[in-house]
Amino acid sequence: MRYLGLDLGTKTLGVSLSDRLGLIASTYKTIRFNENDYESALNQLEEIISEFKVEKIVLGLPKNMNNTVGERGEDTLSFRDALVRRTGLEVILWDERLTTVASEKVLMES
Repeated sequence: MRYLGLDLGTKTLGVSLSDRLGLIASTYKTIRFNENDYESALNQLEEIISEFKVEKIVLGLPKNMNNTVGERGEDTLSFRDALVRRTGLEVILWDERLTTVASEKVLMES
């Protein structure tokens, strides 16, 4: 099963793809778009999904440390809804809190 990983910003969308077994993800590309205008990003994602036969999408959800969803989180939820409507695929939300800290720890240890 191939996964598509997404990290949504205000003007960019980071895209990663898993291998065919769904075990290892690698950076694929960065999609640039006008601020909060997701139409062109969604068009490009549809092409990627079709080309690589993606079955599930993982979308980073920025949450506040107190577990609330702020403005960026709300934008991400709206993007998720548009993505589900356009692709029909399951979109798994991934809590992004402390992911940078965890990544830095792994890098320091290696």
